[in-house]
Amino acid sequence: METPRSGPRWHWGLPRLYIRFYVALLVTLVIFALAVMLVWHRSGGPLERSNSTLAQVMQNALASAEAPPEQQQAALEHMAAGLNADLTLYGRDWQVLAVVGQQIPPHRWRQRDLRGPPPESFLRLPDGRRLLSSVPLGFTRPKAMLHNALLLVALGIGIAAFPLVRHLTKRLERLQQGVEALGAGNLGARVAVEGKDEVAQLARSFNRAADQIEQLVGAHKTLLANASHELRTPLARIRLALELMQDDVDPKRRAGLEQDIRELNALLDEILLASRLDAVNAEVRLEEVDLLALAAEECAHYDEAELDGASALLDGDARLLRRLLRNLLENARRHGAPPTRLDICCADGQARLTVSDGGAGVPASEAERVFEPFYRRQGTRDHHGAGLGLALVRQIARRHGGEARCIRLDDGRSAFLITLPLKAG
Repeated sequence: METPRSGPRWHWGLPRLYIRFYVALLVTLVIFALAVMLVWHRSGGPLERSNSTLAQVMQNALASAEAPPEQQQAALEHMAAGLNADLTLYGRDWQVLAVVGQQIPPHRWRQRDLRGPPPESFLRLPDGRRLLSSVPLGFTRPKAMLHNALLLVALGIGIAAFPLVRHLTKRLERLQQGVEALGAGNLGARVAVEGKDEVAQLARSFNRAADQIEQLVGAHKTLLANASHELRTPLARIRLALELMQDDVDPKRRAGLEQDIRELNALLDEILLASRLDAVNAEVRLEEVDLLALAAEECAHYDEAELDGASALLDGDARLLRRLLRNLLENARRHGAPPTRLDICCADGQARLTVSDGGAGVPASEAERVFEPFYRRQGTRDHHGAGLGLALVRQIARRHGGEARCIRLDDGRSAFLITLPLKAG
């Protein structure tokens, strides 16, 4: 029963990939807009000066600002000849000087909800007069038009690019989930191949690698299991031969051979169990188990073991949990010193099993290495066992959704802490 792995993990301070892609695109758009504005600032001067040139030409074509209204009206009508336009000439203080067609109110330039024909152009003459026209005259604020156009284009591209970037990075996230599932031990994890680009090629490569890994691991486990089974036959024959040679073998040598056979049998049992636990889809028989009751039964086999704690109900495999407790007690008996203490408590939806003894404990530098298969600590009292006991403890704990760790106690000694999820409800 594997502990479920979460999806893509969020690290504060490290934005998700699609956010970084999107921010990079927006920064590129901003740099592009600034570059266009800089180019315009350097090369767009003639276009902007065209308005001042047009204003000067208009002023030359019209009567002077001090001329009588009749002259200004005549000059404006002469200039508007052939144009189907409404023109209104205002003075510095917005007093009407001349009108061709319908008068354009001065507010129409600022408030477009008023009555009257809307001006298409607003031209300020060098002498301060204003000419409003219902048809375009020259270029109306070219720099502002360029800035607005760039803003709208950047906004449109930014909005349209978000779903595209998100679609691309979702495929990468699904690939990441497949890699994490494979790393967690799910050798059947595969990812969907979408599209024909580099991400799709990466997904195909991942699936091929996962197939090869699954085949290699499967072949390794099959070989290990078959070899372990096959070794039982010669061991049985050796045991039978010893039984038949009771009078011909020195008792001391016979006892040593029997001890070797027992250790080989125990090693084969542990190898087979470790091989089964390594299989992600291995069957685990779940039932309601009281960890305290199991611990009491196992402690009864050890005179130096002391048990204290509260009842802890779990959904688990009683056979595997019994092996976990037995391995912890046997490890304390072999490598520690009496008495061995087992403490069980429940907190935050977890059962916490702490196993300690009167020995010096495990050095901090070896706190993780003791869980490695076949690892033997330096300076231990004996070399009995194969070094799989604590590795099986961690495998069984993780198979039940828990964890096994080596911790430091307040007095400086070490202890083994096993956390297992309590029964729901």
